[in-house]
Amino acid sequence: MKQMRPLFRRILFVMSFGLLALALTLFLQGVWAALVITNLKTSPAIPWAVALMALFLWLGWKYASGKWRPRSTAAGRRRYLRANRVSGRVFGWAVLAGALSLVALVGYWIVMFQLVNMPGNRLPDFSRYPLITVALMLTMAAVVGAVLEEAGFRGYFQVALEDDFRAPVAIVISSLLMSPGHGLTQGFVWPTLLWYFFVDMMFGVMAYLTDSILPGIVIHGVGLLIFFVLVWPADQSRRLVADGGGDAWFWIHIGQAIVFSALAILAFRRLARVTIRVWPQKPG
Repeated sequence: MKQMRPLFRRILFVMSFGLLALALTLFLQGVWAALVITNLKTSPAIPWAVALMALFLWLGWKYASGKWRPRSTAAGRRRYLRANRVSGRVFGWAVLAGALSLVALVGYWIVMFQLVNMPGNRLPDFSRYPLITVALMLTMAAVVGAVLEEAGFRGYFQVALEDDFRAPVAIVISSLLMSPGHGLTQGFVWPTLLWYFFVDMMFGVMAYLTDSILPGIVIHGVGLLIFFVLVWPADQSRRLVADGGGDAWFWIHIGQAIVFSALAILAFRRLARVTIRVWPQKPG
């Protein structure tokens, strides 16, 4: 059995590895943002930034999965990336659990936005650009966010944490370390950070139960696209309940959040039985 690191070294490892994963994720997302801005300013009719970012992601995926490393280190990189293939049954239950969670989370977001004054996520005005360019860039933005976060946090960081901590602790730590990244783009307000904490917890549990980030990438990408197109653009028109915004749709979204939360929990319990994953006890 692998010998555990002393407590101080474990804490130092968590802080350094987590900050590195966060910094790399933010840096690569910054690269994508710079490409988009340059593309829209110079040649908006030709979405070359999408093709270039796809190449960057492919190269990064090959490197992270150990394709271009010596054989002695390639296996370790593949394990940390956690891009393991899963059976159709496991993939199906994981996607179902994630989809149900996504519907619930949309409901919670809308309800919180009407209860608390939140800055939200302001998207740029794409109305003056060609539709095909906007569609491709929004799709690539969803892919970039999903791949980077799942590979960096549910892959490398969470796998490394699970070597030294019990799985629930590893998932919580990984989710907490993601909060500053979300706060940088959507404000450091407690409802936003709390909502993203539960989002990251959901993806962390999915990655652990399936021992793969692949189902999470699918749900993460679809979720981002839904928020890009349907949820965030409508946030600025939502009225606070205190200002008379508590109409019938407010209560419908409350019911949506509660009902689909219960269904998602049942689906995750089924996923846990299908994968036969347990919360193992780590030696002290």
